[in-house]
Amino acid sequence: MEILTDDTRRFLTATAPEHDEVQAEMAAYAAEHGFPIIGPEAGGFLRLVAQLVEAERLFEFGSGFGYSATWFAKGMREDAELFLTEHDATELEMAREYFERVGLTDRTTFLEGDALELFEETEGEFDLVLFDHQKHRYAEAFDLVRDRVAVGGVVIADNVMRGPLDFGALADREAGVASALDGTNQDTHGIAAYLDAVRADPRFETLVLPLGNGLAVSYRVE
Repeated sequence: MEILTDDTRRFLTATAPEHDEVQAEMAAYAAEHGFPIIGPEAGGFLRLVAQLVEAERLFEFGSGFGYSATWFAKGMREDAELFLTEHDATELEMAREYFERVGLTDRTTFLEGDALELFEETEGEFDLVLFDHQKHRYAEAFDLVRDRVAVGGVVIADNVMRGPLDFGALADREAGVASALDGTNQDTHGIAAYLDAVRADPRFETLVLPLGNGLAVSYRVE
């Protein structure tokens, strides 16, 4: 299911920031191999958020070959730390190679395995957190990170409007239909559970934006 009309998508594409040389290669690889990436429209937003919060530390739950992290890095402080996670060793090695080319490996930690387990092995607070792993585990991941997001930090969940979600069921649920999720798929339940979790925590303000495949953006206010 497409989030936006063709004309709206064309307009956003035309006004989006341009890829640098390495990002253009990454995007070409993604297009050739059918690999989902956030794209420059959402990427530009990630960069802007990183700039606004003057981000010093980023943790990604699911990094693929590092495309989204390149956008975050463009807006983060020059001495910022980045933690990328990926269960696929080949993709993680690709991320390492791309980051070597753009001069980011000296401040990036590449972690292979289950992102939730890897997060528990880290210490300290993070200014930026990205969820881009299994949707049914988003809420579980938020439970892990919520106390370790710095005040003024941001949690972003990607793919909250990307199929095979049942948007009609999610809309009915927001309208108060108790049985709306009956018979829906695991991803739909996962996004619903995640939105429940972030919106129930009074320390975070959350908004869903129709950028890329849909971003749920949660700002820690206290």
